[in-house]
Amino acid sequence: MAMKDVSVVLAHGAWADGSSWARVVTALKTEGTKVSAAPLPLTSLADDVAALNRSLDRTEGPIVLAGHAYAGAVIALLRAGNACRRNRREDPQFSEGIVARH
Repeated sequence: MAMKDVSVVLAHGAWADGSSWARVVTALKTEGTKVSAAPLPLTSLADDVAALNRSLDRTEGPIVLAGHAYAGAVIALLRAGNACRRNRREDPQFSEGIVARH
């Protein structure tokens, strides 16, 4: 499956907002990938999980979900029907959780 066949949803960490993904969003859109930065309200973990579930519900097709730092906890608590954990990659400069939904 090519990246153009999936939608990428990005979840920000606790000390940021969706704009922290601006460079990634721009790069992916340049490559023709559908991408969005999910807004997390950061009011509570439960509120953030609910917000991310809503973002995923609005996203069509297979999804690649990447989250930075705190977003890993949010991703781990997603509704089982919304996501299944596929891979986790640690990078010294950027830590992300990768989740795919088929």
